[in-house]
Amino acid sequence: MASGSTNPRYVARVKRKKRIRRNIEGTETRPRLTVFRSDKHIYAQIINDKTGATVASASTLSPEYREMEAIKGKVGAAKRVGELIARKAIEKGIAKVVFDRNGFIYHGRIQALADAARQKGLDF
Repeated sequence: MASGSTNPRYVARVKRKKRIRRNIEGTETRPRLTVFRSDKHIYAQIINDKTGATVASASTLSPEYREMEAIKGKVGAAKRVGELIARKAIEKGIAKVVFDRNGFIYHGRIQALADAARQKGLDF
């Protein structure tokens, strides 16, 4: 979708996203875990907003994900990406993050990713 879209769902998500981002910010001690989902893929990044640097990232397109055992369905894929991003964060010494759902409603794939990341040791 283009940034100037008039699609009501897109407009509503962007409004929610702006409202959420006013209140949360990733720091060096507690970076921001942001999630984006498209129709086919899901992406997760851990970002330090003070420096603007991406500390870790994982998605259904990353090579590490492709090496994992195949799983059926988008929710299952989101769980795997959650496990992967948690593993990468813990390897870099990050245990606490701020969760940014990026305007997406907290259910389905977003919830599955968050729950999997929590189970693997991320605290948010």
